[in-house]
Amino acid sequence: MSQQGEKPAAHEDHWWRRLYDETAPDTGPGSAADSLDDRFDSASDAVAGPDADRADHPVTVVPLPDPRPPAAGCPPGPPLPAPEPAPLPPTVPAGRAPWETPAGPSRPQTFAAPPAPEPPAAAVTPGPPARPVVGHIGDRPPTYDAEPAALPECGPEDLDGLVPDTVLDGARYGTYTLRAASVRGDSARLCGEPRQDALLTARFGTGDEALVLVAVAGGARGAGQARLAAADACRWIGGAVARSHARLSEDIRAGHTGDLRSGLQRLTDRTCGRLRARAAELGLEASAYSAGLRCLLLSADPECRTRVFFGIGPGGLFRLRDGAWQDLDPVLPTPGGAFRFRASVARPGDTLLLCGDGLAEPMRGEPELAAELARRWAGGPPGLPAYLADTQLRTEGYADDRTGAAVWEA
Repeated sequence: MSQQGEKPAAHEDHWWRRLYDETAPDTGPGSAADSLDDRFDSASDAVAGPDADRADHPVTVVPLPDPRPPAAGCPPGPPLPAPEPAPLPPTVPAGRAPWETPAGPSRPQTFAAPPAPEPPAAAVTPGPPARPVVGHIGDRPPTYDAEPAALPECGPEDLDGLVPDTVLDGARYGTYTLRAASVRGDSARLCGEPRQDALLTARFGTGDEALVLVAVAGGARGAGQARLAAADACRWIGGAVARSHARLSEDIRAGHTGDLRSGLQRLTDRTCGRLRARAAELGLEASAYSAGLRCLLLSADPECRTRVFFGIGPGGLFRLRDGAWQDLDPVLPTPGGAFRFRASVARPGDTLLLCGDGLAEPMRGEPELAAELARRWAGGPPGLPAYLADTQLRTEGYADDRTGAAVWEA
């Protein structure tokens, strides 16, 4: 055969054309009368020999006994004779040529494994009762369904502002464990409205000098841009704390509450000023683009137990101590004041709860909810799924977003 790109010689081209010439006769024996049946017989002779019987082997059909019991009043019939084994056709085991000598039985053999020893009986200790995934407080279930029913409507220009139905986060630093969640309210889930609350959890710095920020923001009810304002408030206060985290961490560890109060109030005022400026850019009233903002600052230093709260607007700050809830929301110093600040020293066993208005209202208005959370959280911090279920304990008449961050002290 010629190399690639070379012109074949004349004699090479002649035999190549003859090989694939459709008019050339078949060179096999009996080609004129060759048929599919002839080729099948030829293959059978090669496998089983030329004298093998090509007739189909008989198959004996033995009826099986009816497993159902005889009907009432009908005597059982005579027992059936044992079936005789049907002759097996000559076969060639898979993977062996016809001319090879069989090395063993043609049928695979199965070996029964010895029975496993029974394990010794162990004493069963009853565990704690299962925690409900989603439950409700009170005799009657809430009006709305607990699961989402519709997604919020959006257009091409709304994609950047989409928020998920649920946000869940957690961490452990020093002597405390943090759990945080924000869940769309029942009414918003039913109507296909977006979650209005915003939640931010962030760590700035490393080592014992690190500072953890938890920010919860909620927009005014019914305001079209409330969720965007809440997201902006969390993002802007997060950026301000990040730029000042070294000084803030130092003041918290040193217990400089006076400096902390004045510094955090300036950061909060700047965030509110940016919200008002953004409302003006959008051509909205300042009240239409505003949000309540509540924050916790937690040092990562295991020797520091000072917990700092600051913010503006509605919401709640509660502490679970010795099995009872305490409302720690600071009283406003003046009727027109808006900034709230509180620094407290945590004790081992305390649980601090920072929440938006959608969770603060039922905590204050439904004693059964507060008692149930106290019972569930008395044993220490739950896992993330369990904490999410706890924040979704539903009560009749409260269908707003649920946003809360809890801190368990070891």
